[in-house]
Amino acid sequence: MYFPFYIAKRYLVSKKSHNIINVITGVSMAGVTIGTMALIVVLSVFNGFEQVVTSLFNSFDPDIRISVKEGKTFDAHTLPLEKIASTRGVRETVKVVEENALLKYKNNQHIARIKGVSDNYSRINALDTMMVSGQMLLQEGERNFTVLGYGVAYKLGLNVSEFDETLGVYVPRRGQTQSVLLNRVFKAKKILPAGIFSIQQEIDSKYVLLPLRFARDLLNYEDQVTAIEVYLSPEASTQKIKKKLIQLSGDDFKVEDRYQQQAVLYKIMKSEKWVTYLILTFILIIATFNIIGSLSIIMVDKKEDISFLWNLGADKSMIRKIFFLEGGLISLSGAVAGLLLGGIICWLQQAFGLVQLSTSGSFVISAYPVKMEWMDFVAVLATVIVIGGAATFYPVWQITNRYFRGNYFKKVNYI
Repeated sequence: MYFPFYIAKRYLVSKKSHNIINVITGVSMAGVTIGTMALIVVLSVFNGFEQVVTSLFNSFDPDIRISVKEGKTFDAHTLPLEKIASTRGVRETVKVVEENALLKYKNNQHIARIKGVSDNYSRINALDTMMVSGQMLLQEGERNFTVLGYGVAYKLGLNVSEFDETLGVYVPRRGQTQSVLLNRVFKAKKILPAGIFSIQQEIDSKYVLLPLRFARDLLNYEDQVTAIEVYLSPEASTQKIKKKLIQLSGDDFKVEDRYQQQAVLYKIMKSEKWVTYLILTFILIIATFNIIGSLSIIMVDKKEDISFLWNLGADKSMIRKIFFLEGGLISLSGAVAGLLLGGIICWLQQAFGLVQLSTSGSFVISAYPVKMEWMDFVAVLATVIVIGGAATFYPVWQITNRYFRGNYFKKVNYI
């Protein structure tokens, strides 16, 4: 066994001459353990929330969205839709028309964004799992229906059980100049609500789904669309297909995956996670200050041992290695214990949902979500090792310099 490591291990586990040294060493290790555990738990909770939010948006956003770089609409035939649909890994394509509109239900009015989708949208989108009232139905034969976000429905006071009440949809007439007559400025159509969905507040308070044929007739569009939504097979590689679609679409179109469609949201979630990581890291740094005190006291307590080792031939470098390893063992022991405790707590939360969300059942989950990632464990372990190494360096360097300055230890002949 490596000699400095053997001595450092003995110093860590052996009983000290003063009980207070054992207490301080235990406190140092406990501080690192708690800090490490907190980092793992918090990062895993952030991962869990990110997974929940991502899954919610995935039920509304397509895998890939193709839209025009300049302007608002384009002719669907300008894209090679047949080649896109036949691309390996592409499950379905959906034509989409989006526009802001004024909605009127009884005496209530609200401005929302209507989204007209082709008739295959209902069978490939996971929105039917997010319905809170009614059903996911957009068209049945020649009849048209609409599905609204929960926030929009709340603003309008809409109830899908009122079968005789229709929703009025108003959009400005294209190319129409100002007029005092409302019917000349706006084109209006009525449609029967079929259901209400709830995904995420931003979506719920913004979107209303309509059949594509209804939206085109309302907006006086023929073959124009605002986007083509592409849905992929579960085993397909999004990035490979995205590169292929960029080649097929040409320079006039932008091709975005889910992360690009919600770029701001994902950046905010990542930023919040790592800002919290930095804050807890600073707390961990404060906790590791105990290592400085612990090592300083141990080196004072072991002054006679240092003198003995020096007389046996150990140089200053070896003495430093012993106490560097001592501090490293304290940090590493606390880190390993913290990782294990953090992992156990996360597993218990995953399995049993011990800590509940105080949302009174208004959220899609009842307990704090947790997702453990091995990269978080590696990052936290590396952080603790770096901080522990920095905390160990100062007392070892300073005290050994003081001991060996000016022949502090005298050579003794033990023979």
